[in-house]
Amino acid sequence: MRIGIVTGASSGLGRAFARHIDKTMDLDELWLIARREERLRDLAAELRCRGRVFPLDLTDRASAGKLQAALEEERPQVDILVCAAGFGKFGRAEDMTLEENDDMIALNCRAAVDVTKVCLPHMDRGSRILEICSSASFQPLPGLNIYAATKAFLTRYTRALRWEVADRGIKVTAVCPGWIKTEFMEVARRTKNADAVRHFTLLAQRPEAVAAWALTMNGLGLAVATCGPIALVQRLGAKVLPSCVTMAAWEGLRRV
Repeated sequence: MRIGIVTGASSGLGRAFARHIDKTMDLDELWLIARREERLRDLAAELRCRGRVFPLDLTDRASAGKLQAALEEERPQVDILVCAAGFGKFGRAEDMTLEENDDMIALNCRAAVDVTKVCLPHMDRGSRILEICSSASFQPLPGLNIYAATKAFLTRYTRALRWEVADRGIKVTAVCPGWIKTEFMEVARRTKNADAVRHFTLLAQRPEAVAAWALTMNGLGLAVATCGPIALVQRLGAKVLPSCVTMAAWEGLRRV
């Protein structure tokens, strides 16, 4: 049995990936992972292939073990894995609660690593991995500090993973888009300093376009998919400018 696995599939970018994979890949099943079971079932009902629902909270360490148990029982070939579960919060580090910090680190970092770990034994030559990072990973971002730091971790992890599994013929891509028109912004603003970032949503991309571009770049074997000109400028700027310069520019831009 050939399957795909998408985390964060109940909304936003994860849902867009699930729909695009269903249209473009020949799979027996698509395993959909997120907390909101009803949304997952609605998505599964749309798919051409069989959608299998896993209502898991990936901030809970036991969730990866449940996925591992299902994989070991079914023993499918995982043709594609998209780790799209994640969230961020606006505000300074001192504004964040312990729970918000811990959950961002657990979901954006540990959960992606754990899910990838349990899927790797079930992957073969030609399998694909897309870790949803962010253009925020290219430089430190005051006011979006913890989120940017977690995505920096995930980008570094993904780029090294690509080298580690290259001999197995597995394609791995760090997907690093800018703002996307999803529920991310609504969740991010539920903090003490909700105005830490103001009008960047004017530059936001559609999740469907990001998913399509990222899958194309992964198919071509690219290490990083920036998914748009704004993210590309951030990436190039971070390569040539000191962090103090990029942070100062960010401090000005985010107040516009």
